[in-house]
Amino acid sequence: MGRLFGTDGVRGVANADLTAEMALGLSVAAAHVLAEAGTFAGHKPVAVVGRDPRASGEFLEAAVVAGLASAGVDVLTVGVLPTPAVAYLTGELGADLGVMLSASHNAMPDNGIKFFARGGHKLADELEDRIESVYEEHRTGAPWDRPTGAGVGRVKAYGEGFDRYVEHLTGVLPHRLDGLKVVLDEAHGAAARVSPEAFKRAGAEIVTIGAEPDGLNINDGCGSTHLDKLRAAVVEHGADLGIAHDGDADRCLAVDHEGTEIDGDQILAVLALAMRERGALRSDTVVATVMSNLGFKLAMERERIAFVPTGVGDRYVLEEMKKHGYALGGEQSGHVIILDHATTGDGTLTGLMLAARVAESGRTLKDLASVMERLPQVLVNVRDVDKSRVRTSAELTAAVAEAERELGATGRVLLRPSGTEPLVRVMVEAADLEQARSVAGRLADVVKSALG
Repeated sequence: MGRLFGTDGVRGVANADLTAEMALGLSVAAAHVLAEAGTFAGHKPVAVVGRDPRASGEFLEAAVVAGLASAGVDVLTVGVLPTPAVAYLTGELGADLGVMLSASHNAMPDNGIKFFARGGHKLADELEDRIESVYEEHRTGAPWDRPTGAGVGRVKAYGEGFDRYVEHLTGVLPHRLDGLKVVLDEAHGAAARVSPEAFKRAGAEIVTIGAEPDGLNINDGCGSTHLDKLRAAVVEHGADLGIAHDGDADRCLAVDHEGTEIDGDQILAVLALAMRERGALRSDTVVATVMSNLGFKLAMERERIAFVPTGVGDRYVLEEMKKHGYALGGEQSGHVIILDHATTGDGTLTGLMLAARVAESGRTLKDLASVMERLPQVLVNVRDVDKSRVRTSAELTAAVAEAERELGATGRVLLRPSGTEPLVRVMVEAADLEQARSVAGRLADVVKSALG
């Protein structure tokens, strides 16, 4: 069996790859593994369970709750809330485990399960491996040790989660948003209520789009993966900026008052300077992945802020931050972690902090983001290939070496298998856009022929 857990939990097509039986089994396995690890020692465990609005989340949530309760875990269901809200509430309520049902930016037919440890942090790789092993062992016939009578878990709806999370978001802002007009694209996702409420309480005048989830329209032509509607709305309404989330609102992208995209690298650059100014950027260091634009690295060098690169995936950014006590990290895709206030990427918090910097400085977002110049970067997703052979294909290795020689010191090549989708990502960066496109296209063709 291939590894179920990717870089962001277990994902697949709901009711095909990710079934109710799997959701139940993984939840029981997680409870047993954490019990073995001593997480529940001396008390009856409690879990927080939330989801995004996908229709499949309704039955998957029921399966997860049933699995946890059958394993003796008391469950607090918080309903539809962003992933970072579930992480926050897991820590704030002193729960032993958090579970989020979401496939983030993926299309509606997909769904996923993400587990959080006590404190709201992502589970360590070794615990995920152990959960997967225990799940597989019992899936093939080994009986569970099940509690009975008063030993079973109880299930309770926790309706206060929404307000507690919004109060947390607005309570950590360094500056109010009075006088700002902000367009919010909620991707018909988990932040459809939370984000508008937080921005309003912080003083902003808001316009919302993509804020009417019906269980089927999540990420459908809107949100952080489809910025055209946000660009148009910002210009139409004369807004100061626009904020876009993905389906579970753990990421944030933005557009300036002219409708120009501000990506995760630029957001990190703006926030890094703001946090250093407030004395909140510990060690004057920011953590980001190897996918970050070269322009970001050059901007940080110019501003004398250290840049620490990691592998792709916000979990690896977070691991580096926690290891060394850094305060800010993130990805070009818009996962931004502000560790003093969140244990994972938080799109609403990021958007609020970005807007607060605009309000505090009196400068436009376009001006603030000009601290870095994005070098041309082309990303091609190659589907229907064997992504497990990316690092072992001699043909691919030779093609990458040839591309790197062609680009020289003015560019770079990065190939990596996606941790959340069945594809290989080809990224090429160059001083010239046409050269980047040409090299990326050739490499994508090699990936297809070598790994197809």
